[in-house]
Amino acid sequence: MQRLSSERERLENHSENKNLMQKYTKYLVALMLYGVSLTVAPTPCSAAEVELQKGDHICLVGNALGERLQTENNWESLLHQRFADLELVVRNLCFPGDEPYERIRSQNFGDPDKHLAHSQASVIFYFFGFNESFDGKKGLGKFTEQMTQLVKETQGKDYGKGNPRIVLISPIAFEDVGDPNVTSGEEQNKNLALYTNALESVAKETGVGFVDLYSPTKELFEKSDERLTINGAHLNANGYAALAPILDRGLFGDGGPTSVDAAVKEQVEDKNFHWFHRYRAVNGYSIYGARGKAGSDGTYNNTDVMEREREILDQMTANRDARIWAVAQGKSVPDQVDDSNTLAFINPKTNVGGPDDPNAKRGKLGSLDYLNAAEQQKLFTLPKGYQIQLVASEEEFPELANPVALNFDNQGRLWVATMASYPHWKPKTPMDDKLLIFEDHDSDGTADECKVFAGGLHQPTGFEIGRGGVYCAQQPDVLLLKDTDGDDKADTRVRQLIGFDSADSHHGLAAFEWGPDGGLYFQEGTFKYSQVESPHGLVRLAEGGIWRYDPTTEKFGVHVSMAFSNPWGHVFDRWGQNFIGDASPGFGYWATPISGHIEYPLKHPGGSQHRRLASITGGDPNYSYPRFYPKRTRPLAGCAMMSSRHFPEDMQGNFLVTNCIGDRMVMSHKVTEQGSGFVGVEVEPIVSCEDGNFRPVDVQIAPDGSLYIVDWHNALIGHLQHNLRDPSRDHSHGRIWRITHQTRPLVEPAKIAGEPIANLLELLKLPEDRTRYRARRELAERDADEVAAALKTWVASLDTRDEDYEHHLLEALWVHQSHNQVDETLLAKVLAAKDHRARAAATRVVSFMMDQLPNHRDLIEKSIHDKHPRVRLEAVRAVSFLEGDEAIELALGVLEYDMDEYLQYTLDETMRALEQ
Repeated sequence: MQRLSSERERLENHSENKNLMQKYTKYLVALMLYGVSLTVAPTPCSAAEVELQKGDHICLVGNALGERLQTENNWESLLHQRFADLELVVRNLCFPGDEPYERIRSQNFGDPDKHLAHSQASVIFYFFGFNESFDGKKGLGKFTEQMTQLVKETQGKDYGKGNPRIVLISPIAFEDVGDPNVTSGEEQNKNLALYTNALESVAKETGVGFVDLYSPTKELFEKSDERLTINGAHLNANGYAALAPILDRGLFGDGGPTSVDAAVKEQVEDKNFHWFHRYRAVNGYSIYGARGKAGSDGTYNNTDVMEREREILDQMTANRDARIWAVAQGKSVPDQVDDSNTLAFINPKTNVGGPDDPNAKRGKLGSLDYLNAAEQQKLFTLPKGYQIQLVASEEEFPELANPVALNFDNQGRLWVATMASYPHWKPKTPMDDKLLIFEDHDSDGTADECKVFAGGLHQPTGFEIGRGGVYCAQQPDVLLLKDTDGDDKADTRVRQLIGFDSADSHHGLAAFEWGPDGGLYFQEGTFKYSQVESPHGLVRLAEGGIWRYDPTTEKFGVHVSMAFSNPWGHVFDRWGQNFIGDASPGFGYWATPISGHIEYPLKHPGGSQHRRLASITGGDPNYSYPRFYPKRTRPLAGCAMMSSRHFPEDMQGNFLVTNCIGDRMVMSHKVTEQGSGFVGVEVEPIVSCEDGNFRPVDVQIAPDGSLYIVDWHNALIGHLQHNLRDPSRDHSHGRIWRITHQTRPLVEPAKIAGEPIANLLELLKLPEDRTRYRARRELAERDADEVAAALKTWVASLDTRDEDYEHHLLEALWVHQSHNQVDETLLAKVLAAKDHRARAAATRVVSFMMDQLPNHRDLIEKSIHDKHPRVRLEAVRAVSFLEGDEAIELALGVLEYDMDEYLQYTLDETMRALEQ
């Protein structure tokens, strides 16, 4: 108890903690004092009846409701059909998550006025109110004040065509999608009604137009027989088709077109595609940000070359405006757009191999004289008894250009994402990055057939299979691709998650991984400022971190917010502990202590960018979060945990990382437990290569227990050393390699796809992590009630004498969690397990399922006083998601026991979260 008292004294004397606690106390007092109950339904109103003039430039500004109008183009098509003779220009400036005065952007993106001036806005449609509505009644006054201020300020501006005319457009209603796991939005609809009324009052006070979308969409949802939203909060394609005439009438009254002209819509889509890639350009950090001056060839740098391309995109967009007007007016147009009137591209010279080539100086450059795969294979070095073979290369499969990520589906087939457009798609060229499926018909480890599951993609830096489709990065989105007819081709594409930043393509969304809990984890690097809307509220993340998305509940949030440089690897071990690889510095982290709750914009201290971001984190700029193994070289791309009976026992549990610059190898680290955490020691690498073009960027254990490696295979990589358009950049090479052991048998691939639930549960007993991973992935797609019933039978049949009995129980607990279910009896068993690793994992489950566990505080308190420091650390992390003085007392209970560096860090960060 003496340690407890001293810790309290330390907190009381720490100025930062005192300030935070004062703010938090004021917030609690405000909540207690605010007792007014108010429920108001929006009053139906007449059309805004905007008076449009010939040549008006209409700009959409605001949140995701408006942003998605540029990919769901029904409304804009109706607009041009209705006013074909006015030759209107429409520019979508919306960003998901935008609020009146909080719109986070990457460096030098520019404020709203800059972009409104660039677009010469004469009419502005403001889309606000959805994200703000999650503040409820207490945020209503602030929202009304900000919207009034915004409108009055805008009315005094001139963006090139006089003072703009303004329309305020309300949020839509929440749809009850009929899924008990997903919020019905009943309570939030009350808030949306309040914020709709607030917008109407602001419009009346300031004399601007107003459109109520809340009332008609609420009625629409109640009457519709089909689902009209992706997640209850954001419209799907059918929803936007239904919204189009509602918005048209709300703006301009009756008398508009009764259907969308497909020919007009086609032109609108083409125009918006080109505008989107001008306004939301990938690699903004290398265009107008700090790296714009990099990549010089002695004459031109990145800014010179890439700003010219944005000018070209402006011109191409204008060319498509003219086509829209012509088609809407019933005129014929050529099959192809004539873009001959645009500026010429700037084509820089290569600086590869010259006296100032920074890659050559640092030993990073490969050879522009590419070896064929057979010659490259001779240059590999492997441990005794290991061998390497070519699975596929660009020589027989030209589609395999710049491969970046791999995975195996539940049929055991290899999937690979390719990025021929890397580092930046060039206007006037096809955008055709791909997601490929490789078939090995004779199971000899060599691909026999390549299928294009999805083409026309853009920068698919990561992907994951599951939940009826494929989640695929496409900056700045995460797409959900589905094959609905079984022909191995994606026939539906949904922008499932939007709002991620696109400031840097090689810091893009990557390392997609299902957690054992059923959440989809993926990450992005520094320089990025993302804001993602969800049915549960807005989530922001600045300067890198790890996201978590639960498709069952549609909950979305930040799993880790730390000052990373470019996290590109993420893997879970057998017991659910996760480890992260940070690419640029080559650091490896144990994730649990940095995955506690922290409010934006704060970040957990530590990481390669911590010193630069110390003003945000609020911590000591010299602090360094411990890495669980010493870094010897950099960078670190993909990572994996060795778990395969095909490889020797001394390899099991090793942390594998791909190094694609310093050493061109797959490194291996022996991992052992130490105190509350882990320690890694580098051992002999799995493979290295003397070919400087060997660029291993991803690695995974296959269903047969062998190890597959993605070889980006490129002489020139990176944004900083060479111009984005350096002509020596390669867009055609790529290889997949497979490592096996010469004397040990391969693992018999498990049958997973389509198997009965009982068979899938038996697979959870197998030692290979990725086999259990794929079995859980399959189980997550099955009927929840059937899975729960089968789990009950399976758990009852387990042999309590089995040395893996407690791990089997944990697997069952995870399967329940993936279906948003809690078996409290099972949870209690795992929390009381003899193995501390099981107890720690169960405590993590409690942290995620608090809303379904009325006694979660008691469960966490028990873990706080567990005999093992790992369990105590998980409990302290769990407390960070609670609130109040009782939570502080709960966390401080850990000080009754010995502390180590990881435990102290977790406690400090939990206290910081509670004091917010």
